[in-house]
Amino acid sequence: MASSYPERRSPSGRFLPPDPRTSEPYRFTPQLALRVGVLAGLALIIFAILFLRLWALQVLSGDRYLNAAQNNQLRTIRVEAQRGSIIDREGRTIVSNVPGTAVRIWTADLPEEGRYAMFKRLSKILRVPLPKLTKALEDNRGDPLTPILVKTAVHEDQVATLLEHRGDFPGVEVTSTYLRDYEHKALAAQVLGYVGEVSPEELERLETTKDRDIRGGEKIGKTGIEAAYDRWLRGTTGMAQLRVDSLGQPLGRFEPRRPAQPGYNIRLTLDIGLQRAAERALRDGIELAYGQEQWNANGGAIVALDPRDGAILAMASNPTYKPSVYVGRVDPKKLEPLTVEKVAKERNYPGINRAIAGVYPPGSTFKPLTALAAMSDGLLSAHEYIQCTPSAKFGLDDFEFKNWNPYTNMPMALGTALSQSCDTYFYDVGNRYYERGEFERPYWTKMQAWAKKFGFGQTSDLDIGGEASGLLPTPAWRRETYKGVDRAWNPGDLIQMAIGQKDITVTPLQMARFYAALANGGRLVTPHLVQAAERPATEGEPAMPIRTFPAAPPEVIGVDPAALAAVREGLYQATHDANGTSSGVFGSFPVPVAGKTGTAEKVVNLPGYPVGHLEDQAWWCGWGPFDGNDYVNSRGGKRTPIVVCAVIENGGHGGSVAAPTALKVFEHWFREQAGIQAVVASD
Repeated sequence: MASSYPERRSPSGRFLPPDPRTSEPYRFTPQLALRVGVLAGLALIIFAILFLRLWALQVLSGDRYLNAAQNNQLRTIRVEAQRGSIIDREGRTIVSNVPGTAVRIWTADLPEEGRYAMFKRLSKILRVPLPKLTKALEDNRGDPLTPILVKTAVHEDQVATLLEHRGDFPGVEVTSTYLRDYEHKALAAQVLGYVGEVSPEELERLETTKDRDIRGGEKIGKTGIEAAYDRWLRGTTGMAQLRVDSLGQPLGRFEPRRPAQPGYNIRLTLDIGLQRAAERALRDGIELAYGQEQWNANGGAIVALDPRDGAILAMASNPTYKPSVYVGRVDPKKLEPLTVEKVAKERNYPGINRAIAGVYPPGSTFKPLTALAAMSDGLLSAHEYIQCTPSAKFGLDDFEFKNWNPYTNMPMALGTALSQSCDTYFYDVGNRYYERGEFERPYWTKMQAWAKKFGFGQTSDLDIGGEASGLLPTPAWRRETYKGVDRAWNPGDLIQMAIGQKDITVTPLQMARFYAALANGGRLVTPHLVQAAERPATEGEPAMPIRTFPAAPPEVIGVDPAALAAVREGLYQATHDANGTSSGVFGSFPVPVAGKTGTAEKVVNLPGYPVGHLEDQAWWCGWGPFDGNDYVNSRGGKRTPIVVCAVIENGGHGGSVAAPTALKVFEHWFREQAGIQAVVASD
C-alpha cells in the first residue's frame, strides 16, 4: 500500500531519510573555531607564566626565601613571675628570691639526627645525668610547644660554654629565672616547705581545680606554706614574643605582650626571733637529755601560740633540714635524708614536722583533761581526798599499777595531785569511769568525748595541712583492731588513759591547743600560721594587704567554770609549790607561769634493743602569765600571753628535760631571765 506522505530525501544523499521530528545538526563554523583557538592560546600563556614564576621562586630564589623564612620565626615565650616573699608577723623577711640562670630545651627545635650525641654533650657540660635528660624528652613527647627545664642555677662558666657553641645545641635556651633564698637557712624548714618543678600528677590535679596557668617545667610550692598558699605566692605568668632562627636561637629582643605579675607576700603569725629561740631550745634540750644519760634522745618539737586566737608564734621540729637543698643545682646525695626511706630512718626523718605530724602518748600532761572530764561528769570533786600511794591494785585480778614516785603515801585533793602528778590518784579516777560503765556503758567513752571536745583525736584544720589526728581509744576501736581476748575493754584501758598512757596518742599542736583552752577560760582556738597576703611595698608606698586570713572564732567548750578554776590552780601549784614537779625550773621566773610535766612511756624499736623496748618521752606544757593578761617586763616592754608545749623524744623526765627547754622560749618571749634553778623530784 502506498504511503500518503510525500517523499523527501536528505540533502546529503545519505541512506537514512530525513526525520521531520528532529532539527538540523549544530555546525562547527570557522568563527567558533577562531574563538576556541584564542582562548586556548591565552590559557597556555597564563600557564606558562605561572610555571615560570614557580620555577623562579623554587629554583632561582629558593635558598634566599627559605633562609628568610627560617630567620623570621616568632615564638611565644612564657615569662616567669617573681614569686612572693614570706615574712614574719613583724614584716621581717624569711624567704625571698635571688636572680638565677636556667637552661631549657625546646623539643620542636631538636634535630632528628644527632639528638642523642647533643644530649650527651649537654649532660657533660651541665653535669646533669643523661638518663634524666632522655626521660624528660620522653615525658614531653606529646607537647612539643612546652620547653623542658634541664637545670636551674647554672654556673657562669657553663652558660659561657653554651653560648659560645650555640650552633652545636639547637633548641637549647639559656634564660633568666628566680631562685628561692632562705635567709635563715634551716629555720622553720618544715613550716615553710619548698618549691620544685611541677610533676605530671600535679599538673593533672591542677587541671581539675581549674588552675590552668601552669605548664610543664614551671615551679610550684610542694609542701608547707609554699604549697598551701602557692596561688598567692606564684604570681601571674607573662607573655612575650621572640624572633628566633631555625636553631631556635634568638635574633632580637623580647617583645612583651603581657607583663608578668609578681606574687604577693605572705605574712605569717610566726615571730622569727622566737622561732630561732625555740629551735635553739630544742637542740639544748636534746643535749640536756644526753647529760642525764638519755643517750637515745634524738628529736622533739615545740609549739608556741597565742591562747587568745590560736596564732602560732613558733613551731619547731628537730631534726630538721635546709630547704635550699631543693634550690638550683640539686644534689641527690643531700636529698637522701628526705627522699630515701633507709637514709631518712637513719637520720630520724628530718622532713617530718613533728609539731603537727609526730604522735606521742601525752603522759601526765593529759591529767588536767582527766580531772576536767571527771568533775564535769560528776565522778570527782576538787576538794575530796584520794590516797596517793606508791601503787594501787584494780580489776578482778588485782593488777598492780605503780606511781612514778614510790615514796609518796598521803591523801591528796586535786590541786596537790596535779602539782605532784600523783599517778595513783588518777588511776582511781580512771577506774571510776570503768566501774560506772558496767551499769551505764556510755561512761566507758565519756572521757574520750571530753577529749574530743578539746580537739584530740582529730585535726585542727591548720592552714598548711599535714596534721596527724592521733588516737582516742574506745571499746569499738579495740574490737575493730584486735582479735581474741585482746578485743576486750578492760579496766586498764581507762585507768592508763587517765594518766595519758597505753593506746592514746596526741600531737604537740593538740596539746598546745588544749592548754590554750585552759589559759583562756575554756575556749578552743583554731591554730593558724598566716595573717595576710600583701602587695609588696614599693618606693613611696607601703605594703598593702590584698587578702586577710582572720582567726576563726574560738569555740566555747562548755566546761564547768569551777572545775576549770580548780585545774588551773593545780597547774600553778605545779610550777610554784615546793613539791611541784616543775617548780625548780619556773619558781624563780619573774613571769607567773602555770603548766604540767609529763613522762610518757612509748615503745621505740631501736638498733641493739629488744623488740618492744620502752623509752620515756619528756613533756612540758603550760602558759604565762597565769592570769592571761599582757605582761610588762622589767624593761617596760609589753608582752602578750603565750602557751608553750615542748616534747623531747626519748628524753627522760619532763621536769628535768622538757621544762627547762620550754623555759628558754618563755625567757625569750618575755625578755626576762629565770633565777637559779633547783632540782625537784619530777615525773
